[in-house]
Amino acid sequence: MFLTIGTTSTGLSAPATELGFLLHKNPARPQSLSVAGGTAHVVYPEATDERCTVALLLEVDPIALVRSGKGRAAEGFTLGQYVNDRPYAASSLLAVALGKLFRTAMIGRCDARPELAARAMTLDIRVPALPCRGGAAMAARLFSPLGWSVDARPVPLDPEIPSWGDSRYVDLRLHGDLRLADALNHLYVLLPVLDDAKHYWVGSDEVDKLVRAGEGWLGSHPDRELISSRYLAHRKRLTDSALEALDRLAEVDGESIVDSQEEPLAEVGDDSPAEGDRRFSLAVQRRTAVVEVLRELGARRVADLGCGEGVLVAQLLKDSSFSEVVATDVSARALTYAERRLHVDEMSDRKRERLRLFQSSVTYADARLAGLDAAVLMEVIEHVDPPRLPALAHAVFGAARPGSVVVTTPNSEHNVRFETLPAGAFRHPDHRFEWTRAEFQDWAASVCRVYGYDVSFRAVGPDDPEVGPPTQLALFRLKEAA
Repeated sequence: MFLTIGTTSTGLSAPATELGFLLHKNPARPQSLSVAGGTAHVVYPEATDERCTVALLLEVDPIALVRSGKGRAAEGFTLGQYVNDRPYAASSLLAVALGKLFRTAMIGRCDARPELAARAMTLDIRVPALPCRGGAAMAARLFSPLGWSVDARPVPLDPEIPSWGDSRYVDLRLHGDLRLADALNHLYVLLPVLDDAKHYWVGSDEVDKLVRAGEGWLGSHPDRELISSRYLAHRKRLTDSALEALDRLAEVDGESIVDSQEEPLAEVGDDSPAEGDRRFSLAVQRRTAVVEVLRELGARRVADLGCGEGVLVAQLLKDSSFSEVVATDVSARALTYAERRLHVDEMSDRKRERLRLFQSSVTYADARLAGLDAAVLMEVIEHVDPPRLPALAHAVFGAARPGSVVVTTPNSEHNVRFETLPAGAFRHPDHRFEWTRAEFQDWAASVCRVYGYDVSFRAVGPDDPEVGPPTQLALFRLKEAA
């Protein structure tokens, strides 16, 4: 059994060298490692400046598996212990080999070139023979929400006899712009999930493995329960334990803007009247500015990504010019709070038809967000770890690709005007960074270059002549739409 991971010069300046750094495997020197039931080999079929591909080949010895107690067939089918698809089809054996050979790369560490580990790169992955319970549709269902373009081709039982139909195997091909660490963790979890089998006993330690490998993506996956159940051999107690752990991670994840308290914490300065307009707080002025921009655009189908407790969503629903309002958040707690705030159970049928509320992450592509007129990231990006910002840009500007995107974020230069904020502190304990105006404009310009948008900037709140406004707003417009 084997898989290949390739990249092109689009994602890296020197693909062969830098992919080798990330994997801690020298392209010029093949490597082998003994694993349960066989031997794993790492080779590079191609390694040029234009294209680099690494291949993991796993030679499985069915007899060694049986002797180790890890290849016993069900119901005492003795011959089945030795005659099976283990040497040829990707399975949990391949996932274990991935974990052993690329352990450092999976945790996102690259001591020689640390900046590489945080960089998204263009990846092409192929698994030629993958057992897939649920067929090609299941492969697309599990990989697509993670930002992959999926091409799962069913393998016929016999190419010479088409009437026999397809086998349970697919030739899986994935393409996407992701961190290598994320890609390896996706494969580590989902290969045995698609096979729906493991070659070893599944105990409580597997819950920790699942949660560790699924950190940052599994908690927000629309099929996380299915993934957890299959990965844990359909053992309900273990599955429930894993889901609880994933919920706890989601509540403290950098993409979630809801605090664990019943009432979310406000940012410093949000609840106080803004200088220059004593009637409204900065939070109200920010929401008002966003809604005005959306009206100015003539947007009808809009999304609030990272909606939190749903305050902006409530304001959008009051305006009938918005025919569809999509509200998403990575945190299940946030969505529950939003449902209560919006009184979804008491809504009229007409208003309820205009609202779509579901769990989703701003750093993973979600097909449900495609085709919108506008998307809003209001005070969201600063809650995302900087290494994940390329993934956010790809998910929003590349995959969802709305006609317009409205982004607001604090202006760190204005922090000196908040008397209660200590020097050097952020406005919210969950902020991972706060940008100056120049830093925000640099990021916006890089997004425009990659994804084909134009951007303009506006001030929200009093525009201080020395330090600028408290909130900065960027309006991105798709050049094709313009």
